[in-house]
Amino acid sequence: MSAELQPSKLGTKEHWDHVYAEELTNFEEIGHEGEIWFGEESVEKMVGWSLEHAAPSLNPAVLEVGSGNGTLLFALAEAGYDQKLLLGIDYSGDAVKLAVNIAATRNAAEVTFSICDFLTDDPLLLPGMQSNDTPGAWDLILDKGTYDAIALGQKDGDGQSPATRYPGRLTRLLKTGGIFLITSCNFTEDELKSNFITEETGLIYHSRIQHPTFSFGGRSGSIVSSVAFQKPL
Repeated sequence: MSAELQPSKLGTKEHWDHVYAEELTNFEEIGHEGEIWFGEESVEKMVGWSLEHAAPSLNPAVLEVGSGNGTLLFALAEAGYDQKLLLGIDYSGDAVKLAVNIAATRNAAEVTFSICDFLTDDPLLLPGMQSNDTPGAWDLILDKGTYDAIALGQKDGDGQSPATRYPGRLTRLLKTGGIFLITSCNFTEDELKSNFITEETGLIYHSRIQHPTFSFGGRSGSIVSSVAFQKPL
């Protein structure tokens, strides 16, 4: 890891189970869909990037890691992506329940959501995917804040963050030629490159999304960073 983040409750499953239990109750009672992580603009920018680099006409199989309430995948479905090829995974059961319930109100019932711990479990295969494609079954993998949360988890006995296991898991699931797009608020673009472009992953830099910048103390930067990496052919 190129940045030392201290563990916090945001890196615990207990925290997210509590968050999504509350959001599920709110949706059932008043129809509120919950928080959009990083806001609607980040969703729009990730969808716009996807349309340019992994167009719906290519029928990409898309996996979102830590899909929460499903906002990003619903936006992809609205943009023309085949719902049957969209899978969102989350380790919180109530997050999955929330996304499924919202999908039923958004004409997006064919988007699949599944309970899965990305660091330990392989996502399920969608209908039509060949078992011999496993584990490299995905054309496009998306992450909007999940890597950030994992990086805030408790360190192991060797002082390693659980996020150190993320790049290897990711590479294992990408198809050859597949692309990973991540949006982060805890890591800069350079830090993301350092963490994901390694000898272990073999990933290469693909592209980036430009976010609004700010200046402070003579330096400029963005509140969030979005970078795409590719598994070479």
